[in-house]
Amino acid sequence: MTTPLHYAIVGAGIAGLSCARALTDAGVQVTVFDKSRGPAGRMSTRRGDGWACDHGAQYFTARDPLFLAELERWQTAGVAARWQPRLTVFDAHGRRDGGGAEARYVGTPRMTAPGRLVADGLNLRVQTTVNALHRYEHGWELATAERGLLAEAFDGVLLAVPAPQALPLLQPVLPGLAEVATAARMQACWALMLRFEAPLALDFDGAFVNHGALRWIARDTSKPGRTGQETWTLHASAEWSEAHTEDGPDHVAAALIAEFCALGGAAPLAWSAHRWRYAITESAVEGGYVWHSAAGLGLCGDWLNGGRVEGAWLSGHALAHRVLASARGAELARA
Repeated sequence: MTTPLHYAIVGAGIAGLSCARALTDAGVQVTVFDKSRGPAGRMSTRRGDGWACDHGAQYFTARDPLFLAELERWQTAGVAARWQPRLTVFDAHGRRDGGGAEARYVGTPRMTAPGRLVADGLNLRVQTTVNALHRYEHGWELATAERGLLAEAFDGVLLAVPAPQALPLLQPVLPGLAEVATAARMQACWALMLRFEAPLALDFDGAFVNHGALRWIARDTSKPGRTGQETWTLHASAEWSEAHTEDGPDHVAAALIAEFCALGGAAPLAWSAHRWRYAITESAVEGGYVWHSAAGLGLCGDWLNGGRVEGAWLSGHALAHRVLASARGAELARA
């Protein structure tokens, strides 16, 4: 009897989960590792006493037929719904209509919900930071910050992490793939979550900001399924975030709240800050994914496929099917 293939996937964002789901559904054994406390990556929600706020991905769109089918599954399961915000645009010349014809979707009741659905039933090991890969004749072994070298060996390793995090894992074992990661520049994003005692009397729910420190503001409680205190998310621009990456949260909050107030907002009852060190892909690598068949090593993620939720899911899905095709080819060669 042929021993089932066993792959390690590093990263439980939507790309890694999509890849894991497709492989698992095809009968491949998969173990997913993530340094965080739970799945979904930047489809993330911060929760507190009586409040919650999406501070990573704010919404997603769907165009590709494969992702549209996945979105339909999410909606049927009740973990995604269309968000129809009143949108506006602020630029150096003032304010204009933000449009709204494009369908925008969010996870319900939180942005993490679709990721948790995809992760359901997967072998997921959280709070496990993979910090080195080792290749031997019997397969790949993983070293972790928390537990050292893990006992099991894997037929292949699929990295579903931001390019700067993939780089140190790739350089010692496959410098050619490391060059792919080097080619993608990912930028930081400061996110600020504001809480208010009562809804703000603003005539919009989301705004694109094309000048100053801010790039996006949104009334999080306008999204379907949200309850609790009035919350707003502020995202700083990539340029401002890069320039202030090492600033303390107090300085960041003061600067971003001042700009929010200048756009009609107000000082919050309370706030929380989060720095996404690798959030925005300035120049995505073409191709959607990377697969090195001889080594059994692959890369997927939004940074390889346009920087969006849809792109991340499609990247993981495509890599999984490329891995399956390689496995079938190897079986035919042995036959």
